[in-house]
Amino acid sequence: MTHPFLDLPPLSAAHFASIEDRVARLLGTEQDVVIMQGEALLPLEGAIRGTAGPGTTALNVITGPYGQTFGNWLRDCGATVIDLAVPFHTAVSAGQIREAFAEHPEIDFVSLVHAEAATGNTNPVAEIGEAVREQGALFYLDAVASIGAEPVLPDAWGVDLCVIGAQKAMGGPAGVSAVSVSERAWARMAANPRAPRRSYLSLLDWKERWIDGGRKALLHAPAQLEMLALQACVERIEAVGLETVMARHASAAAAVRAGAVTLGAGLQPYVHEAREAAPVATTLRTPSGVVASELVARALESDPTLPLAAGGGALAKEMIRVNHYGADATAGVVQACLAALGAVLEDTRR
Repeated sequence: MTHPFLDLPPLSAAHFASIEDRVARLLGTEQDVVIMQGEALLPLEGAIRGTAGPGTTALNVITGPYGQTFGNWLRDCGATVIDLAVPFHTAVSAGQIREAFAEHPEIDFVSLVHAEAATGNTNPVAEIGEAVREQGALFYLDAVASIGAEPVLPDAWGVDLCVIGAQKAMGGPAGVSAVSVSERAWARMAANPRAPRRSYLSLLDWKERWIDGGRKALLHAPAQLEMLALQACVERIEAVGLETVMARHASAAAAVRAGAVTLGAGLQPYVHEAREAAPVATTLRTPSGVVASELVARALESDPTLPLAAGGGALAKEMIRVNHYGADATAGVVQACLAALGAVLEDTRR
């Protein structure tokens, strides 16, 4: 018995390389792009462990939970870490980055999340990248949530390590991810005696055994189904146009913000300024006395497929997240989410 997901011919090195090339075009980058065979946490951690060590002084920007994770990894590597935390209802500014540089001129590494889907904010990477270039620091960016929902331009922004995943705004698989790597980042890894080698976390293995060899022989058997799904995902974006996909996400985000206020049920955008709100997901603050996790649970009783979630940790009491990304970045999904939330809020007032 055959199945379309089984008994496929092996994915060749040339086919693998062609998918990397398509991802590079999506990012508009001339840098090397490596597609790693795992969820985006793999290149996110691998890039930090490859470039950071005891001699590193890192400015770690925290606008949500992933920034906290990056700080932990950097400390594990022996780096000196300076955390710059801002309230989750806002974004960090290039001015705050420059102030940190002025106070700590030894900073040589900056880690930043572009869009925090968990908190609903997005950071002005273009302006921040200019400040980082002035400092001469290595710039590491998590663009997993932002790619497909808003511009991601590592070359134009001076990003040395830009990690993306396909499972959010791109509407693709979660099992593979990618990172673009600048020449400066490769040099930093080569000079780092603690950079992972002969390891699943190792980017240097990919450079030395894949890129430097002309991409003729893969390191190991690729995750074939996920690679084919990634190819299909990028082809779909190419067919309709990246600008169209981003516009769809922006429209969904604007509709959630406006619709929540129009409901008149006490819901408010969690991120105060629309320009600081991520188009990939919109967070809402619940009215006083309403527990977000309970509200979401009741809303999902009417339709378990709605892309609704409560905030994580302590935010579960006050934050609702509408995950309008990928196939869910539509007016119909937004309306259904708001209708379900509004119905439950109306019921609680009776």
